[in-house]
Amino acid sequence: MINETALLESQTLRGSVLDRTDVLDRVKALSLLPDGMHVTTAMVASYFDVGLEAIKSLVKDHRTELEASGYRLLTGEELRSFKNLSGIQSRTRSLALFPRRAVLNIAMLLRDSDVARQVRVYLLDMEYLARTQPVENPAPADTASLDAHIDQRITHILGKTVVPLFNALIETSGEHRRELTALRAGVQHIERRLQQHHTRLQRLEAPREGRPLAGVMAAMDAMNGREFEEHVARLLRRDGCTNVVVQGGGRDRGIDITALTADGRRIVVQCKRFAPHLSITSPELQKFLGAAKVLHDSEVALFVATCPFTRDALNIAAESDITAVHRGMLEEWSAGAVLTVLE
Repeated sequence: MINETALLESQTLRGSVLDRTDVLDRVKALSLLPDGMHVTTAMVASYFDVGLEAIKSLVKDHRTELEASGYRLLTGEELRSFKNLSGIQSRTRSLALFPRRAVLNIAMLLRDSDVARQVRVYLLDMEYLARTQPVENPAPADTASLDAHIDQRITHILGKTVVPLFNALIETSGEHRRELTALRAGVQHIERRLQQHHTRLQRLEAPREGRPLAGVMAAMDAMNGREFEEHVARLLRRDGCTNVVVQGGGRDRGIDITALTADGRRIVVQCKRFAPHLSITSPELQKFLGAAKVLHDSEVALFVATCPFTRDALNIAAESDITAVHRGMLEEWSAGAVLTVLE
């Protein structure tokens, strides 16, 4: 396994892992500007617990590399436009902006910071796991797995093609609106029944697969943020949920996934890929509570994390009817168990 100090010396090695920006939040929460994409020099210094001059000196010495990672110095009209769009109130004549890739690049260059060192170690640990995970050869197809595959394909076609087509027809048709609405309801009923059938097949196959729980979590620990969200989305579909959508991006209004339970209840999900030694705190639960209950009017709210929750966070979850899926529960859910709230 590569030693973390190698990142300090090799620009090629640094460039090969720049997309793993999710490791930043696993080590320490990174606060962003209102645009949800950038941080300032002061914010970078605060994240790494170093002085402003340390970051400025690093930028001076490695400016070309950092610019390739997205670092920019805004001035003039470009700066005025950015201030207007992001709502920043400042009279500064220039503003240095770091996207998450550039912050990760700083972590791989900054020597005198414990936080930067933790990022390098965690980054290389995840890369090592990803590269050394054994490749599983697909098992021979049997009737159950073939049925499950067919169910998934039909459900996908119904949910992504047929139902949207009905929606469009209903919007443009006045004379036959009632008949079209009834037909759409029938198609959605078939979609739910197929998904429920697929879920039953998955449960029957789970004991036969016999995947060790430790292997399940090791695979998740090697995922980036987007891959983890897709993993949770697959679990929801496996357990009979429909209309599962991974939001993504910086404009998700505090929600990573939306869906419907098999019986039609609205679901919102927040996914957090944190290191196992970190914890979800009460402010994070409170922020999710506002997004889930106020902005999205959800009936089922899941906060899924690869780490534990603090006692205060669990109390808020219990009081607010939020299902806190901590690392242990996530492990069991991924291995085939079904969340009670989805049944």
